[in-house]
Amino acid sequence: MSSTPATPPPPFTDPGSPSIGFMIAATALVFIMTPGVGLLYSGLSRSKNAGSIFMACMLAMAVVTVQWVLFGFSLAFSETGSAVIGNFAWGGFTNVGIPAIPVVAVAIPGVLFALYQMQFATVTAALIFGSVTERIRLIPTTVFVFLWTTIVYDPVAYWTWADRGWIRNMACLSTTALDQTPCGIGSFDYAGGGPVHIASGFAGLAYCLIIGKRRGAAVGEHSGEFRSHNIPNVILGTALLWFGWFGFNGGSALAATPRAVMAGTVTTVAAAAAALSWAFVDTIRTGKVSAVGFCSGAIAGLVAITPASGFVAPWAAIVIGLVAGVACNYATYIKNVFGFDDTLDAWGVHAVGGFLGNVLTGIFAQKWIGLLDGTAINGGWVDGNWVQVGYQVGGSVAIAAWSFFVSFVLLYAIDKIP
Repeated sequence: MSSTPATPPPPFTDPGSPSIGFMIAATALVFIMTPGVGLLYSGLSRSKNAGSIFMACMLAMAVVTVQWVLFGFSLAFSETGSAVIGNFAWGGFTNVGIPAIPVVAVAIPGVLFALYQMQFATVTAALIFGSVTERIRLIPTTVFVFLWTTIVYDPVAYWTWADRGWIRNMACLSTTALDQTPCGIGSFDYAGGGPVHIASGFAGLAYCLIIGKRRGAAVGEHSGEFRSHNIPNVILGTALLWFGWFGFNGGSALAATPRAVMAGTVTTVAAAAAALSWAFVDTIRTGKVSAVGFCSGAIAGLVAITPASGFVAPWAAIVIGLVAGVACNYATYIKNVFGFDDTLDAWGVHAVGGFLGNVLTGIFAQKWIGLLDGTAINGGWVDGNWVQVGYQVGGSVAIAAWSFFVSFVLLYAIDKIP
């Protein structure tokens, strides 16, 4: 693999210790998010299921880590793949070492980029379990996680982030051929609104439809029988996720740049705004504010700002957070209308929040944010580039459909195995 970038690197390219140290720290921050998800889900579930859901999250982390090294990273980011999927050129991290990866991550060693993206893959798999908490078995879950990461997450990550991925180059698919230089004009997704949140949320929806309701859930999953058993764990899990999200979004700059600082800033602003708007809706509905509601709102804001974090200004983050808190709050009641048992609202928060965040990115993205690290973008609707909204919707629909239908088929097949 050549270490020469295919295009001129941005002005803040730094192959030395500052960006390397920053990205190692960001990797550690994202790593802690998987235990954070486990702590959150265990606190939200009943006490008898708390250990099993935490174990499922940690088991998923181990399975995906091995898969990522064997071939997952290569499928998701190899430079010689098609517009749809990578190949096995980097299987086993072959030739993934000190040289940077052109275009995608020019400021850090390739192995550091692979390690950082590994944490994204592991936490994505863990998020799915929020839809089926209290009614899964670990062995079938392990099989599903391995297959889902290979067939759903890796291709979707490739579409969105790889140099030749079709969602990244939606406006110019002809340039994704190997003898062409991809134009890079397509859907914006800074840190994973599609590959992480939409994909995991719609996989969770398929999972809860296949596995069915909990016993007694028909009388209302918010009844006393199904109340969260440990609110301090819910708050601590949320805090760990909020903490880790600085690495999740800020680290997606892939270098120590001003754009990374802006991504971290809008991340915490959106989370705060969404926590407040969710609490406001709860007050209107029930007359009181709950700790669980506040935490759910904060996570909804973090989800919605994820794709936008490297493209929008702080004022836009407030708008995105406020809208996400209200929209995701109402989305959690859809399951009562259609009768599916999305246990911890993984679909209502992650799928809806991720989709909403992708669309709002197309509205509020601004050119000057990209220029913070020398990246030229066309901006969104506020910059007069209204067609960006179309790219955002198209990419989001494709990811949602792929994740739901492939997950449904995988789960249906696994469910038939004794």
